[in-house]
Amino acid sequence: MDGSLLAALAEGAAGDAGRRALAGLAAVLDGRTDSAALAEAAADPARRERLREWGAGLQRLLGDGERAAVAAAMDRHTAGSGAAWYRGDHVDFGGGVFLGQVNGIQVVLPPAGPAPVALDALPARATGFTGRGDELARLLEALGPAASDPEAAVLVAAVSGLGGIGKTALAVIAGHEARARGWFPGGALFVDLHGYDEVPVTADLALQSLLRAMGIPPEHIPVTGDERAAFYRAALADREPTLILVDNASSPGQIRPLLPGDSRHRVLVTSRDKLPQLGARLLPLGVLPPEDAYDLLDRALRAADPTDHRILDDPAGAKQLATLCGHLPLALQIAAALLVADLGMPVAELANELDLDDGERSVRATLDLSYRRLSEEQKRLLRLLAVAPGPDVGNDAIAPLVEDDAPPLKGLERAHLIERASGRTRWRLHDLVRAYAAGLAEASGEAEAARERLLEFYYRWTEAADDHLRWLPGLPVPPLFAGRVEALEWLDAERANLVAAAQWADDDRHAPTAVDLALCLGVYLDWRRYFDDQITVCRCAQRAAARTGDQPREARAWNGLGLALVEAGRAAEAIEAHTRARELFQATDDHNNEAVAWNGLGIALQVSDRVTEAIDAHTRARDLFQATGDRNREAQAWNNLGIALQVLDRVTEAIDAHTRDRNICQETGDRNNEAMAWSNLGVVLRVAGRATEAIDAYRSALELFAGYDNWYETGRALYNLAVAHQATGDPTAARTAWRQAADAYARANAPTEAADARRRAQEP
Repeated sequence: MDGSLLAALAEGAAGDAGRRALAGLAAVLDGRTDSAALAEAAADPARRERLREWGAGLQRLLGDGERAAVAAAMDRHTAGSGAAWYRGDHVDFGGGVFLGQVNGIQVVLPPAGPAPVALDALPARATGFTGRGDELARLLEALGPAASDPEAAVLVAAVSGLGGIGKTALAVIAGHEARARGWFPGGALFVDLHGYDEVPVTADLALQSLLRAMGIPPEHIPVTGDERAAFYRAALADREPTLILVDNASSPGQIRPLLPGDSRHRVLVTSRDKLPQLGARLLPLGVLPPEDAYDLLDRALRAADPTDHRILDDPAGAKQLATLCGHLPLALQIAAALLVADLGMPVAELANELDLDDGERSVRATLDLSYRRLSEEQKRLLRLLAVAPGPDVGNDAIAPLVEDDAPPLKGLERAHLIERASGRTRWRLHDLVRAYAAGLAEASGEAEAARERLLEFYYRWTEAADDHLRWLPGLPVPPLFAGRVEALEWLDAERANLVAAAQWADDDRHAPTAVDLALCLGVYLDWRRYFDDQITVCRCAQRAAARTGDQPREARAWNGLGLALVEAGRAAEAIEAHTRARELFQATDDHNNEAVAWNGLGIALQVSDRVTEAIDAHTRARDLFQATGDRNREAQAWNNLGIALQVLDRVTEAIDAHTRDRNICQETGDRNNEAMAWSNLGVVLRVAGRATEAIDAYRSALELFAGYDNWYETGRALYNLAVAHQATGDPTAARTAWRQAADAYARANAPTEAADARRRAQEP
């Protein structure tokens, strides 16, 4: 679609239906009806579905004669341009216009923006890495540029081998070396799929992580898996050659959506399986040769003490030790850590202790011996660290987990049993060490109590963080965090753990607290647009509450599920979820939350193009909030009602609704939402042709936004202010506002909107 469609609508559907169609489009486009706004909405997953619904509604709204008139007008406006009105029956193109020849399958364009910067997401090089010269050379050969023969390029290289054999270390070293040679000026991405954990990372979540690492704002990341994969490929198409390191994969299904669309980029995979289905260059990794195993042991000892020559002084003992470790790097590193911890221990003595093991070898044998050498306090710490549900765990969560404010973490690090994750306050276990320690924890009978302590901690801190996100001026400041920024930082760091812990609701022993945790995550997951996670935790909470007959919590879970489903483009399921929530709230006489359910139902109905029903739902929500005295939520209902009324061209009523929203926010002191109300009021005033009043409304919004770091909405208000200035014949003021909008959008990490505003500011 482009500006020709707008002109054709105005010319060919000049009656009430045409005006309603344009008003509906203006509502989707935040009051704008220009070609740039159409392109912006099409690139924004949050509005793309609304745009599709508008298009579908347009077919129903216009009569046969009006549709023919629009098509004829479109033909006149595009004559001689090479464009053509699509008259086929493809569901995705119906009613559309091709502006030129189109080739491709599932083409998704990422938002235009500044030139992407090089990424540097590779983990640090492993300390003590030794040997693997031949394997490294073969891997670099596979990763090397093949500009002279693109058909010969290796898109995927896969390193496979036993757990603990050093796959990740080799891949990371190869990645750093390839970057140093200048092969990947676009940088490197890294994602750990945890393929052999109890709950592996799905391809959809991996794509989300990669897109966030590429600087894509969460509001621009598509919700469905297919769209997300296409968007990822399109984003990579704009980059210079980039390396994607996919660690710890267990199946081709985890990897295929992560493959780029052209051979300029490379994917480096590590897995315990060979994964021949990917058509990859396969590099099976065997155990270290004896001489490399001795070298690893020697380097590890001399890194701690340059005068330590025990490996060189006892080659027979070193050979026996390396053999008992199976020449596996992980086992060798753990054995070396035992020697470093006891400078007086001869190598042969350690080998003899391993040889006295019950017959198990390699990693298990070295883990057993290392575990026996730990203090009781360290043993308990290792066991309980394996109880933590996510990929890593922070110091603040470790303290309640092990009931110790100063646990001996550094001792476990020196023993090579744990390692630092991101930053200095988070720790992780190799998956083999985790499996070993988890078995010990279950056998000790202390795992369940530890889970309950950790769950209580996560719930208490998440509840406090949620209070900060909901906090309004005039209310007591919630505890634990200095403010909203700190609360968000903690939630971001712990998200994987919180989502995993909330799924403990499937276990009746932990269900009550896990359900409460899941319900506390709703605002945050919506804020960050982690709708997949929200759907997961809400479904778990709903099942658990239903099992125990807890109708209030089940209703809240249904409501949270509905909000996430509508954002995920699954409006029909959202309607069902909000309906179930409403029925349960009605059954328990919880009229305030019944109103919340009506509000969510109204949003889902509007997205489904059932706008008249949506208006009824929002009206019911408003009336119930008025009856219960919930002024803040009454304001939200007025806002949603105003948006729905505008879609049906009931502009006067929409202005009244947004005015009431603003007045309530002023009364309650909710300055941020008052700013939003002014901004939305400006949109509908401009649609009504009252551009001067719209300018005043936008300025009021901007004065209030100045007290918050709400840069995205600041940018939106400035952008709309520019459009209003242009409508009043003041292009100089419009260009100034667009430049300011570009700056605000840039601060909000919204490059698409920033680029659009910058382009508008440069137009004559």
